[in-house]
Amino acid sequence: MLEVYLESDKEVSYFCDRLFYYDPHIELCWKRNEDWGNHLCVDKNAPADDLTITNARAMVDVFIKYRLRSCLKEIIYNYYYYTNADEVERILDLAQWIVRGDDEDSRKVRNDKDPSNLLMSLFIANFKNIATIHFDSIVKFGLKSFKEKLVYYVGLAIDEFKREEEHQEFVNMLREYIIKKDPIITEIHVLQGDSFTFYHSDGKSMSPIELHSIMQKEPLYMVGLDEEEMNLAPLIAMAPAKVNIYGDKPDDPKTLTVINVFQERASLFPYRNFPFLYKIKKQ
Repeated sequence: MLEVYLESDKEVSYFCDRLFYYDPHIELCWKRNEDWGNHLCVDKNAPADDLTITNARAMVDVFIKYRLRSCLKEIIYNYYYYTNADEVERILDLAQWIVRGDDEDSRKVRNDKDPSNLLMSLFIANFKNIATIHFDSIVKFGLKSFKEKLVYYVGLAIDEFKREEEHQEFVNMLREYIIKKDPIITEIHVLQGDSFTFYHSDGKSMSPIELHSIMQKEPLYMVGLDEEEMNLAPLIAMAPAKVNIYGDKPDDPKTLTVINVFQERASLFPYRNFPFLYKIKKQ
């Protein structure tokens, strides 16, 4: 049997939910303690190691749900000294995505490691050879190596935040550039791919030579683009009044950048709506 103390009512309620989720046969006795808050007696007819692991998993869930955000925010304020509320919130969101995300990008940022495994091992280590567990004490004194790892993850989040800011400044500069520029082509059709393919309104594809010829007439270096960039740079040089993009990847980074730059001038359609499919099939 283990005795567990959690001061917060909402945390103890969630802890119990997670215990029963991991093991519906576990037995609980719940009462209040004047000094330590909620007092749980956790029992199960199973080896002690099983009970320890079940409790540790439940406590990891409680920490991630109720304590992770405040730990990250404290690091942002007190370690990296950010004070602007909007910046703190954006960094906080990015840090949580890095720590908790299960998508390919977040796993790549943290080198495919799962921080909850470290958290789990620390809780188990704090349970060793004791029958009474104080959740708040473990959070305060027993998770040092995990909190040091959070400092690293917040640093990654800040790097990502700075890249986003730089990208947004770049996008804003391109917006201002095309607003002031007269369109060279009224309407352009763009097909998604590893690189964009550009088409005139009559369905004729634009060759690299034609694109380079248009680009050479524009001072693209002034907006940080060069003639070797063959996705965004041709569009900036043409500054079309209407950009029709076709493809089945709405989250394609190149596409998102074009939409952010051209805004109401840009429209995204499914690949099947590309008006010149018959020409591609003939090719």
